[in-house]
Order: sequence, then structure tokens, then C-alpha cells
Amino acid sequence: MSLTHSLPRIRAELAKVVYGQDEVIDLALAALFSCGHVLLEGPPGVAKTLLVRSIAAALDLDHRRIQMTPDLLPSDVTGSSIYRDDTRVFEFRRGPIFTNLLLADEINRASARTQAALLEAMQELQVTYDGTRHPLPEPFLTFATQNPIEQEGTYPLPLAQLDRFMFKVVVGYPAPQAELQVLKEHHASAGLAAPERARIEAVTGAADILAARQTIRETFVRDEVLAYVQQLVQATRDHDDLEVGASPRGGLMLLTGAKSLARFRDRDYVIPDDIQAAFVPALRHRVVLAPTVELEGTSVDEVLREILATVDIPR
Repeated sequence: MSLTHSLPRIRAELAKVVYGQDEVIDLALAALFSCGHVLLEGPPGVAKTLLVRSIAAALDLDHRRIQMTPDLLPSDVTGSSIYRDDTRVFEFRRGPIFTNLLLADEINRASARTQAALLEAMQELQVTYDGTRHPLPEPFLTFATQNPIEQEGTYPLPLAQLDRFMFKVVVGYPAPQAELQVLKEHHASAGLAAPERARIEAVTGAADILAARQTIRETFVRDEVLAYVQQLVQATRDHDDLEVGASPRGGLMLLTGAKSLARFRDRDYVIPDDIQAAFVPALRHRVVLAPTVELEGTSVDEVLREILATVDIPR
């Protein structure tokens, strides 16, 4: 099934339970179809976890959820060896990370050691235990959530970990009309608005997702658009309000995400509008504000939007 044909059906299935989050849904799907991982940030109760579970149901993917807590050990994520009396050997027992779609809920509540256990999986698509490599199933995608409000008992993700995420998507409160729809549809089933209860149907599967990824890789990008991406990334390094700019990997993630968005808009080539749509979600977690600017209350998003407004757009 082609991406153009399946995407409207996927959106329709997600719309059964998630309201007023169209941009969030598109960015999440863009990352999934581009081999990227997603960090979802927002206050409690805005359907972050529900969105991930619904995506897994609509795409017929195996999924696991890990509640990240300070006492969680790396082996609780990756797995561990157990001794079997019948064979008298140690056998590797796979952890919940061996799935298609991993939901790391409240990732910033886990210790730095446990957070680091995800790094190899997210980058290399494998887990190494006791010198043996164990490949993860394909496709593999990590969705991580975090609450930006609570700071007590949290461990902020280091830049090395943040850099593994293609997008940092800010999930805000829905518009009044969408929130009214939430109240109308779910007031009688509070706590029961699960994908399986909403009868979300599987639209596609793992094989179709892998085929779509190859289609996205083949999306054409002209030299002027490549230069535009480089200029935007360079501008983050030269901007006085940013202490740390985006890395070359950040530019690649920006471009790859834009290629997905181009395909979502039924084009086989990237235009500057696609780059601009992916720019803030792709880079907001890869740059660091200068301390003086942060004290003044300026946000990363404001600086990035200023860069978008000042870098010349190719024709």
C-alpha cells in the first residue's frame, strides 16, 4: 500500500481518539516513516501516551511501555542473563526494548545510567549484552515523553541523548472546540479511551512501513534546498543568543523529516516550505540558549523562528 493512499486512513483512525493534535500526529508519523525517534513534551493529560498507543494500533506494530522511574535499572530495559539448570548455561532474556514501538514514559525520571541504556538501541538498532549483539526488530522507534513543568526528581537528558531524537514535539492543550469534542466523546468512558476500545483498525503493517521508508529516501532534493538547510544550521552556530548550535546530524534529521512531510503533501521533491515546517521541531532540542538570554525569558523556539525569518529562502 502506498504512503499517499494509507496516510489519510491512518489519520482517520487516530482521529477516533486523539482530537485537535493534527500537527503533532503529522510530525510523529513523519519521524516514524523516516527512521526517527520522537520526544513528546507536554503537561499531563494531553494524550501523549494515548497517541503513541493509537499509532501502534493503526500501524499494527508490536509495542511496549516502560514507566521510567529513578530505581529502574538498565537491565530492566534491555534484558539480562539468567542461568538455566536444564542446559547449565546463561540465557539472554530480552527486555521490553525488543519491540517495534517503545514508549519510554517520563524518560527524564530515569537515572542517567538507565537513559544511556537507550542510546545504542536508538542509534545502532541493537543491544549489546556481555559482548553479544542482539538486533532489534524492524521497524524500531522510540517515543519518549516528559513533563516540562515538574523538575523535582528528574534527570535532564544530556545533549548526546537528545541528539538521537529526530523531533522534539511540544504537545499543548487542545483548542477549545477540540477540547469540547474530548468532553463530549469521552465523558462517559473516562479512563477507558483506549485504542482497542475505540476499535482502531490496523491500516498498514511493518512491511509497508519499511517500503514507505525507502520511498522517502528517494525523495528529490535540489542543490538550492540543500544549501538552504546548511545555511539554517550554520545560522544556529553563529547566532549570539545560542551557546550551542545544531550539529551536522541535526541538519540531516531536519532534511529527512522534511522529505517525509513532502511525501505527506503528495510531492516527490522537497521545497523550502517543508524545511520550514520541520525546522523548529528538528532543532529545538539540539541547541542551547546563552545563559543571559535564558534569564531574560527568551525561548529556544523564538530564536529559531527569528533565524527562519532572516535566512534567505531559495526560489
